Amino acid sequence: MTDNNKLFRGLMQKPYEPTFVPKEDGKLYYDLPDSYLTNEYRPFGPAIQNRFSTNVETRVPFPNITPPNLSFADVVSRRGVFSVFNREHRRAAGQLIQLFLDQPNPSTLSAIAAYVRDRVNAPLFQYALSIALIHRDDTRDVEIPTFLELFPDRFVDPGVFPLLREEGNLLDGGSRRAIDIPPNYTASDRIDEQKVAYWREDIGLSLHHWHWHLVYPATGPDRVVRKDRRGELFYHMHQQTIARYNIERFANGLPRTRSFSQLREPIPEAYFPKIIRSSDGRAFSCRYPNQLMQDVNRVEDSATIKLADMDDWIKRIFEAIDSGVAQATNGDRVPLDNDKGIDLLGDIVEASTLSINFNYYGDYHQNGHVMLGYIHDPDNSYLEGVGVMGDLTTTMRDPLFYRWHQHIDEIFVRHKQRLPAYTAADLSYNDIRVESFEVQLNKANAPKNVLLTFWQRSQFDLGTGMDFMPQGNLFVTFTHIQHAPFSYRIEANNRSSTALRGTVRLFLGPKMNERGQALPFRDQRRHMVELDKFTVNLRPGRNSIVRRSDASNLTIPYERTFRNIAASSSPGTEVFQFCNCGWPSHMLLPKGSPNGLDYDFYVLISDYNRDRVEEFNENDTCNDAHMFCGLRDRRFPDARSMGYPFDRFTPNSVGSLQDFIRPYGNMAVTTVSIRFTNTVIART
Repeated sequence: MTDNNKLFRGLMQKPYEPTFVPKEDGKLYYDLPDSYLTNEYRPFGPAIQNRFSTNVETRVPFPNITPPNLSFADVVSRRGVFSVFNREHRRAAGQLIQLFLDQPNPSTLSAIAAYVRDRVNAPLFQYALSIALIHRDDTRDVEIPTFLELFPDRFVDPGVFPLLREEGNLLDGGSRRAIDIPPNYTASDRIDEQKVAYWREDIGLSLHHWHWHLVYPATGPDRVVRKDRRGELFYHMHQQTIARYNIERFANGLPRTRSFSQLREPIPEAYFPKIIRSSDGRAFSCRYPNQLMQDVNRVEDSATIKLADMDDWIKRIFEAIDSGVAQATNGDRVPLDNDKGIDLLGDIVEASTLSINFNYYGDYHQNGHVMLGYIHDPDNSYLEGVGVMGDLTTTMRDPLFYRWHQHIDEIFVRHKQRLPAYTAADLSYNDIRVESFEVQLNKANAPKNVLLTFWQRSQFDLGTGMDFMPQGNLFVTFTHIQHAPFSYRIEANNRSSTALRGTVRLFLGPKMNERGQALPFRDQRRHMVELDKFTVNLRPGRNSIVRRSDASNLTIPYERTFRNIAASSSPGTEVFQFCNCGWPSHMLLPKGSPNGLDYDFYVLISDYNRDRVEEFNENDTCNDAHMFCGLRDRRFPDARSMGYPFDRFTPNSVGSLQDFIRPYGNMAVTTVSIRFTNTVIART
């Protein structure tokens, strides 16, 4: 009997190759009844059996089934462009997810999936099946390939594919060399935005965004959408991403990204993605400088959006924020100016199915992606497909993503500024005092408060995602930012006579903008990014706390970001699901500068009795990135507002971070220099 991992893994490999072609490097064959074959292959059923079923290690027979009605999936063709930003596509995905969830056991699920696989859009199938596998109790431990494995064309310079095909056809798997993906291949150094292309176009960054939306889909059956504090987490994850991007811009001499709040303004930033879709051989469309957002009327793509509707939706959202009350579908007036308001507002702005009044507040965020994705051909006059802004897997590559989400973040800031500043009772922990705080590289005699970043060259196998290619490994190498591992060292004094428990919250913030000018606290506060959060037991007296950077509850390690599940046997990576939702560990720190760039590292130890939601094991291998991804089937493990203590405005008397911490012994700040070495080190 085939285990569920192998059963479903094969169904997800080589998305455009028919299901009857052997998977798992030619070792796994799905024995399909003729009824499973699509119309073009059904007449050749016996010939297919004879050709493909020999010399395989495992045969998986499937029973005859009652074919499901898949007409709802016709909204996007088999090789068309599927986008979760498109409302009709999301609706079709929701129905397909429900079909998969309705199956009584993994055996019938695999049979239905095998029948569906060759009949619907491939990314739609992968998206829906991945979400179903994650959320079913009986398949929750099935290993799901990343989108890099399934659709490498979304992330890889297309110039490497001819070389991979040459290697694949001429050499066997053991003799093939790795093909290098050149860094910064989308524009020349004459374009200022290219200074941070290494960050925007980082493969791990896009994989994080894709996996987060698998765990938190905006549309679908209620059991997969309704999660604790989902709307707030949408706000927080994107807010932290924008803050990190702006810090990276400062380090490269670029100003903070400018909010795209004026929808009729020309967009000076161009983007030429140089990505070719394997589905139809068409390139993701480019955007020229100074293009204008216009009404979208693409009936063929189920995309019809008017700027006037966007104006109405944002006006109504602002009215709800400014009045502190939102209008529910049933006419109830729901207060926003409380701890739950940010969660309600997140669902409204994202326009998830949890929005309390979708018809009134509309689909502002996602339709913004659609309009910007079709800005080059809004009425389909030139039969051009979507740009990267309109595709979840590619959108973070584009500078415009960050301008759009800077605007989305400012919607939430408008709400947050109505809330009262945190009081001394909210921020203090009277019996706890941080006596010292420093960071240090994990090597002997390393200087204190100096961290290092560099380029790292890593390797990945694309063999499972290259359709109609010879079996075996197809390796590429790529270069990405990396930091040397380090530790936080905190000395904390418990001045009470009893043991206490605290939550250690670690943040990093820029001290200066791109011109080397000191940031006032009102600006620095919005760029404080959380590095880690964990609980500690504090015995009476002095406590030494040492925390390694690679233990962060924000990040997932390289092995989980880039793991090839068909080949990996790395310890600790057995369970994929939630475990692979998290910020890439290699992007924990900003790049810094060759001479060293100073940052404020901040620590707060808060009262665990006020933070506690419910007990959980922080050492559980599947709970290592809960700061962005929550806990599976559990409440979010922190009672405080996400971003606390920097998510709210402070009194005018607080002009600096030092002013902010001065009254509180349970806080400390230290200046840390991050030095960038412009060398490339191969990953071992």
